[in-house]
Amino acid sequence: MRYSRFFIPTLKEVPAEAEIISHKLMLRAGMIRKLASGLYTYLPYGLMAIRKVEAIIREEMNRAGAVELLMPFVQPAELWKESGRWDHYGKELLRIKDRHGRDFCLGPTHEEVITDLVRKHIRSYRDLPINLYQIQTKFRDEIRPRFGLMRAREFIMKDAYSFSATPESLDEIYDAMYRAYCNIFERCGLDFRSVEADTGSIGGHASHEFMVLAETGEDDIACCTACSYAANTELAEVVASDEREINPGTEELKKVSTPGKKTVDEVTAFLNKKADELVKTLIFWADKRPVAALVRGDHELNEVKLRNVLGVQELEMADSETVEKITGAPVGFAGPKGLPGEVKVLADHGVRNLKDFVAGANEKDAHFVGLNWIRDIDLPEFHDLRVITEKDPCPRCGGKIEIKRGIEVGHIFKLGTKYSEAMGATFLDANGKERPIIMGCYGIGVGRTVAAAIEQNHDEKGIIFPKPLSPFEVIVSVINVKDKEMLNEAEGIYENLLKMGISCLLDDRDERPGVKFKDSELIGIPIRITVGKKIKEGKVELTTRRDLKTETISKEAIPEKISSLLK
Repeated sequence: MRYSRFFIPTLKEVPAEAEIISHKLMLRAGMIRKLASGLYTYLPYGLMAIRKVEAIIREEMNRAGAVELLMPFVQPAELWKESGRWDHYGKELLRIKDRHGRDFCLGPTHEEVITDLVRKHIRSYRDLPINLYQIQTKFRDEIRPRFGLMRAREFIMKDAYSFSATPESLDEIYDAMYRAYCNIFERCGLDFRSVEADTGSIGGHASHEFMVLAETGEDDIACCTACSYAANTELAEVVASDEREINPGTEELKKVSTPGKKTVDEVTAFLNKKADELVKTLIFWADKRPVAALVRGDHELNEVKLRNVLGVQELEMADSETVEKITGAPVGFAGPKGLPGEVKVLADHGVRNLKDFVAGANEKDAHFVGLNWIRDIDLPEFHDLRVITEKDPCPRCGGKIEIKRGIEVGHIFKLGTKYSEAMGATFLDANGKERPIIMGCYGIGVGRTVAAAIEQNHDEKGIIFPKPLSPFEVIVSVINVKDKEMLNEAEGIYENLLKMGISCLLDDRDERPGVKFKDSELIGIPIRITVGKKIKEGKVELTTRRDLKTETISKEAIPEKISSLLK
């Protein structure tokens, strides 16, 4: 491809809308352009990188036994009502009507569509297992689209769905998909971790996320330094504290005035206490029922764990008006002693062995000190309800935990029979008995993978593409295109590289050398061959993008050198 005929509108300045590195560089490198909030046009250079990811995905999915198809982007409401998600998915589901007034949605995912397809054609256990995948546009009406392709409303996704007759068959496919995903991200040249994760709105009973490690990642990952354990902090287990018999402390229970002291820091400083001597009481609505969740003052409640323990569809923190109505006090003064009987109380294991602790008195400007379980308050239900910290031991081996930042690029689920039971997708087993098909689903964010690769591979000059994802492997820059000999030599090198099967961009623009070098560094092509005055001596300069090291080599040495660098 000749640069003069290619469409790659690079930018010198960082657009004001861009917040993170990948967003900035994808805009500056002429990979994407914003159409509207969360909607992007993939420009040729960006689309080429996306196609590289798609090719790797297809090869590994096909190798793992999955079969490609393509499903509609627009989906009828009837299917979503069958699964029960039409009313529960939330505002991310963009609902539309056709000219006849019938309800449809723009597909954020395709469980309903694929289940409908399979239930019409699978009759017997002999037809199973099967694993179908697509690479398709999705739409999720994010409340706050940001970070370019990281959190767009419209995006490209690979989603696969497996259908099995037995749990053992599901396990085999799940393991095959796990290996395929590891292969995909390894082939993309990414530093990643597979982590145990929450199943979220998709449902199911087991899942793993694939996280690209990057400082700008939106997710926290708990990783053990001694074993292979890794989990999203939404799911990472916290080892229960000592469960010896609970004995009360020695302090007298007192109600003390704490005027205007609402936060943990304010209350503990005022009372000369430590954060781990205070119990926070957080009020939620869980499927329209009030719930109080108790955690230690130095810990953070994990709402995902709370939702899973309660087994509810909807969980949201109560607003200030509701808190005051339930507890009788403004936000910041709620406590476990004296809550109305209709409030369900759950507590994290971390508060179980506290003695003589501090908590709100359910009264404005007042807290209790010297609180003790059994003596002053009935024991609540204790569960793992908090976010893991680096002070906690690994739940598998007891080793040290590190918290790292990650970008989710893939997610696999064991769905079980959630959708097949709701939608009547059944098969006849070997005994002629009708059973629900057992499902799994497996997704990869294609655009997110490209963006994550840039987050992980860049410097102050621009993108440093991993070789497998780079739109071009080599860029040939001509110092002076008006010098016919120089241009002819560059074109000859370019043509020879193409004959070798190497993807190449010939920078034949009539621009200053500095402009060409800056653009080549910005767009991140792994190798640059500079054809300048030394070509009269049969020599060119070769620069590697990752380390920006330049060496002079003979024109004849180019094929061997390029082949060696691209291995």
